[in-house]
Amino acid sequence: MKRRGWFLPITAVLGFVFLYAPIVSLVVFSFNDSRLVTVWGGFSTRWYGELLNDGQMLAAAWVSLKVATMSATMATIIGTLSAFVLTRFTRFRGKLLLTGMVTAPLVMPEVIIGLSLLLLFVAMELTLGWPAGRGLTTVVIAHSTFCAAYVTVIAQSRLREMDESLEEAARDLGAGPVRVFFDITLPVIAPALVSGWLLAFTLSLDDLVVASFVSGPGASTLPMVIFSKVRLGVSPDVNALATIIIGIVAVAVTIAGLLLRRQMKRS
Repeated sequence: MKRRGWFLPITAVLGFVFLYAPIVSLVVFSFNDSRLVTVWGGFSTRWYGELLNDGQMLAAAWVSLKVATMSATMATIIGTLSAFVLTRFTRFRGKLLLTGMVTAPLVMPEVIIGLSLLLLFVAMELTLGWPAGRGLTTVVIAHSTFCAAYVTVIAQSRLREMDESLEEAARDLGAGPVRVFFDITLPVIAPALVSGWLLAFTLSLDDLVVASFVSGPGASTLPMVIFSKVRLGVSPDVNALATIIIGIVAVAVTIAGLLLRRQMKRS
């Protein structure tokens, strides 16, 4: 019993060390004065200044933020509607096909998704003349396509747990289907939609493979620029950028946890 009692805490500690030790090392070496990322040359913030003067990196970060915001919004709209149809309409023609289309991006390799979307955009440009080349529009469409699958799964699970008697009571009182959806269903599943939007935003911001296939000149995302820099050797300004992203995520998670805790206390 004692051995089993010590085994789980030790395993948990080792697991957390394995996960977070590289992150801590990255943060520490972002304040390294040396140009070599593995050799400590003293404390300095020079690489944060170098990062602010790196126009390519800042432009790529702005492109990634725009793409992630638009993709997450589109994915949330598409995923919510798909989840509502799959949950509330039990039988309709093409339900099996829609279910397969929703779940396919979850298990399909990103290389296949990126290549298929690239061929689709090329065919659309030849036949319809749109989209004209590869750029911001094609990246947003591509990211919305596979992010919508994740939002659908999250919203679908919340809709299945929702008490349908609330919607039935609203219909009995004379509310139409559209008003029931916006006044009853949407507020109830709002936390799930926020979670789906955040997940879609993170997936879009982190994607490299799909964006590499469908992007063009002027639409290089932040992961693409970082990957091109890492191939030539890790520079300290990349550590500074990663540290800033980690700080933003930590602050956002802390604020979300505090708001959730306050909401639970009120309820």
